[in-house]
Amino acid sequence: MTDPADRPGTGPRRGDPASRRPPRWLPRALLMVVVAVYLGAFGWYAIGALRGLAVDVLIAFFVALALEPPVVWCVRHGWRRGAAAAVALLGSLLLVAVVLALFGNLFVQQLLQLLETVPDIYAGLQDRVAEQFDVVMPDSDDLLRDVLTQFGDDVASGALLVGTTLVGGVFAALTILLVTYYLLAAGPRLRVAVCRWLTPARQQEVLTLWEITQVKVSDFISSRVVLAALSSAFTLVFLLVMRTPYALPLAVFVGVVSQFVPTIGTYLGGALPVAVALTSQGLPQALAVLAFIIGYQQLENLYFSPKVSARALEMNPAVSFLVVLGFGAVFGALGAFLALPVAATIQATANTYLRRHALIESSMLRDPSRWHTVEDDDAARRRRRRQQN
Repeated sequence: MTDPADRPGTGPRRGDPASRRPPRWLPRALLMVVVAVYLGAFGWYAIGALRGLAVDVLIAFFVALALEPPVVWCVRHGWRRGAAAAVALLGSLLLVAVVLALFGNLFVQQLLQLLETVPDIYAGLQDRVAEQFDVVMPDSDDLLRDVLTQFGDDVASGALLVGTTLVGGVFAALTILLVTYYLLAAGPRLRVAVCRWLTPARQQEVLTLWEITQVKVSDFISSRVVLAALSSAFTLVFLLVMRTPYALPLAVFVGVVSQFVPTIGTYLGGALPVAVALTSQGLPQALAVLAFIIGYQQLENLYFSPKVSARALEMNPAVSFLVVLGFGAVFGALGAFLALPVAATIQATANTYLRRHALIESSMLRDPSRWHTVEDDDAARRRRRRQQN
């Protein structure tokens, strides 16, 4: 005989010990939840740990796109792809090293001169405050001793942090250089490896997007060169008027650093001519140079940069300005530097693949002309009604 509880449609009765047992699927569901939580936590940790590497690879990808034209030129003239990639990469590194050597030496010299004049400047300020306000300021040696006593531990911690940051920066730079060389040396082979996993239609889309990105990166580099030339020219004229020594190298330094060093480039570029004017001419000339640097930066942000970016990257000036601010706020210095080529690539991709429609007749879509009247709008409305009827 069969148990009534085993019959179809029946189950354990209320109050039966078997009714208090958990369902059979519950342990398996709990195990799946625990595994999902652990996998999610590991994925979040992996994303955080690989964030720096992803940023380095992204920078290397954009650098490779920027160096692709000279590599292609060398290949067309009979060079092997690997040799052409090495020459392009090493040539760009050599150019950067020459710029750093030329201006770094000048910067260090002016910084040392500035440090030597700081005690004299402080002594003059001390005498002036004592004469005008009858206030005795501490001597520079006593002030320096107090500062070291109070902030010595912070200075040591800051030095250790700077050293760690420099080591990390060197490692990141080596990673970027290696990845850039591999991307340049691979060239079409990399695109072939990617396209082999895609259908022919998808292959065409990927190659089109790749070409658009490369064009926009090249346009971005050209726009930076134009802005650097403008900055150098205006700075050179001002320094010549102020009779500041080393006017030409200082102007070139300001133009190059302000355009190709993200976020802090303007401050680094402007610090050197201010230091030179302070050590060789005096405080009024240094303040004048500082005022010029700040004023020109505002002019460039509001006028030159949006105009040049709009011409090179085909973006609205207001959009390009807001894109730089937005990417800088979210991704920091790297985001501010890569904002325009990334946004221009997205815009060009949208223009390529998104459908556009014909515009209707409306006075809201154009500015009124000199002879445009309200009667013209009424006539346009009547004409649209006749077309609809």
